[in-house]
Amino acid sequence: MSVPTIATVAELAGVSTATVSRALQRPDKVQPETRRRVLEAVAATGFVPNSQARNLRSRATRTVILLVRDISNPFYLEIYKGVEEAAMRAGYKVLMGDARDDDERITHYVDMVRARHADGLILMVGRFPEALKTELSRLPPIVIALETFPELVLPTVSIDNIAAARQAVEHLLELGHRRIAHITGPLPERLAVDRLAGYRSGLAAAGITADEALIVEGDFSLDAGRKAVRRLNETGTSFTALFAASDQMAFGAISELRACGLSVPGDVSVVGFDDIVLADAFVPPLTTIHQPRFDIGRQAMARMIGLLGKEPAAANLVMETRLVVRGSTAPVRQHPHPNPRTKE
Repeated sequence: MSVPTIATVAELAGVSTATVSRALQRPDKVQPETRRRVLEAVAATGFVPNSQARNLRSRATRTVILLVRDISNPFYLEIYKGVEEAAMRAGYKVLMGDARDDDERITHYVDMVRARHADGLILMVGRFPEALKTELSRLPPIVIALETFPELVLPTVSIDNIAAARQAVEHLLELGHRRIAHITGPLPERLAVDRLAGYRSGLAAAGITADEALIVEGDFSLDAGRKAVRRLNETGTSFTALFAASDQMAFGAISELRACGLSVPGDVSVVGFDDIVLADAFVPPLTTIHQPRFDIGRQAMARMIGLLGKEPAAANLVMETRLVVRGSTAPVRQHPHPNPRTKE
């Protein structure tokens, strides 16, 4: 049987040999559908580019990409430190990529690893492109950190978002609050869905049916917190406490509550989620759910090192969270203001 060549791949994919070369070496310069046809032809023919054949064993870059939702979010800094420490000890370096909730950007970084510009990818994004789900057998080494994709069987380091969110709500209930608003993450992403489920579960355990008017969708950003409080205000929805699915949204919510003339925690108690570095320095210091971000990063990189070393797959790891009580929560007032608009 003759050895497949680049011309063989080009003929099967219905493209030129130059397009095949670009799809393999510069995948970001090729349309996704064309790239898909080329990769399918490569798989069908068993074609291996000469340079890859020569260097298949020695071409490791010793580089791993940490791909995050939003590179400007300080949440990821501690995770990066954990990844970088484990990587440095093993002789790897780490690059950080910015997904921006964009399928093309996510696919670009996956293709970078496929093209051997990096050895592996640690994913911290809320979505996985549908086009890539059709190519699961051809995915490069990937570890998932703090996200959940049930359809993907990949090494994962995560937390129990449902239990953590329930603990946040239980804290507010213990302080006497019953009208508790919730700012979710972007639905229907699994992380946001699970934290919403924990919110509902905490209320249900106290015999309280969740009021849908108290639930506002956000996107984990500072501005989403501000907009959520404005929406609650505009709809006349009363609440004495608020649980935000991220610290940044909690900060935005507190800022908007103050703009409405309300005090935190005097009029409204606020709980966040993440315990980023600013949480303790904020005024008032933010009560929040602590995620062990450094250890999460370190464990994610440890699994990547094992994956690259062809070691037996490590079991998925669920890290523990804890509630950190600070100054943004307090017992409910006996006569609370029913809505920010009534506070003069």
